[in-house]
Amino acid sequence: MGTDVTAVVERIYGDVLRRNRGETEFHQAVREVLDSLAVVLARHAEFLEMKTVERICEPERQVVFRVPWQDDRGEVHINRGFRVEFSSALGPYKGGLRFHPSVDLGIVKFLGFEQVFKNALTGMPIGGGKGGSDFDPKGRSDAEVMRFCQSFMTELYRHLGEYTDVPAGDIGVGAREIGYLFGQYKRITNRHESGVITGKGLGWGGALVRTEATGYGAAFFADAMMAAVGESFDGKRVTISGSGNVAVYGVEKVHQLGGTVVACSDSSGHVVDEEGIDLDVLKQVKEVERARIAEYAERVPSASFVEGGSIWDVPCDVAVPSATQNELDGDAAAVLARNGCRYVVEGANMPSTPDAVRVFREAGIAFAPGKAANAGGVATSALEMQQNASRDRWTFEHTEARLEEIMRAIHARCSETAEEYGSPGDLVLGANVAGFLEVAEAVHAHGLV
Repeated sequence: MGTDVTAVVERIYGDVLRRNRGETEFHQAVREVLDSLAVVLARHAEFLEMKTVERICEPERQVVFRVPWQDDRGEVHINRGFRVEFSSALGPYKGGLRFHPSVDLGIVKFLGFEQVFKNALTGMPIGGGKGGSDFDPKGRSDAEVMRFCQSFMTELYRHLGEYTDVPAGDIGVGAREIGYLFGQYKRITNRHESGVITGKGLGWGGALVRTEATGYGAAFFADAMMAAVGESFDGKRVTISGSGNVAVYGVEKVHQLGGTVVACSDSSGHVVDEEGIDLDVLKQVKEVERARIAEYAERVPSASFVEGGSIWDVPCDVAVPSATQNELDGDAAAVLARNGCRYVVEGANMPSTPDAVRVFREAGIAFAPGKAANAGGVATSALEMQQNASRDRWTFEHTEARLEEIMRAIHARCSETAEEYGSPGDLVLGANVAGFLEVAEAVHAHGLV
């Protein structure tokens, strides 16, 4: 049976390649999940008979549309918008919008596919989807961003609804963009439907802890990994790539849990601060002034800035890649291993290449995939949806406690599933199998739709 199952997996992957040409990130995401599913298919003949894997690999709906808008000089621009509604088996489609020049259909499909399993692992009633545009908000005025968001939502609104599809923010889409998007949705529909989008401002339906959620969640997951082997953050050196929300609030929570973050980065390079990143200075530079990370080193005597280079050259016990997909390759993974790194926890979506993951496994480094470790953001978005539905607002402490509970439960679920399927400690297999089983059972219950 094992050989037959392996052949089925390869056939499914071949079909994905054929039907989604040139979408390399999507291919990579599907390959990673498929590599874990042979053990499931060997036990569940019904998944083979009903072609469950094939159905989950094919989005339920893909929307691609034109976004025309005008800049402050009167020049007309045409961008492309996307929304891939991947799976509604567990609930309304849920996943962020990304505004970045790199966005194309393959990127959105990879993110949406990952989101299906990530959302399943939270245990919340949310399906998986993702969207965005190749629009770049950097350097644009508020008025230009507003006009773009209004044009984008003028098409997207018809596909949304609190029981249909609920987007949120992602790279390039923060509180400003969410506000403009929601305002246009409200204007077109004549409904103040708070639950139709998450990441809102606190004064109009947003939730406390949403800004901190992904960074906090990754730290809670890492803490659960270490607790499972009798360790903690105490005395550990941590590096966190990036300097957006995930990194900033990852730094905050790691420090609260007893670790010391010694390096973070942006696209220009990275800073190293042996005394531990000064959170107040980091927030001032990146959140208030929106300046480059080099500014941090200019203000903190104990810090140094390394232009370009790799943050993964900095020795650490725990590495948290939190910037973007495929930022940590096999060579960087080998450096981490040589320098004694023992834990890698993905704070971004698929930031480690397949070669890097292979190196981690060979070196005995405990590795947590993004679909498990960075689920805190979407989990808290689901908590925001709960508060919107009940017209309620929870305290920071209550919401953070719920987030921590969810993240530790995800770790336990991944660990238990890996053990059940013969690969103890393999959190990649545990996350993929646990997420797949949750979705697959719902797919079967709903019939051939």
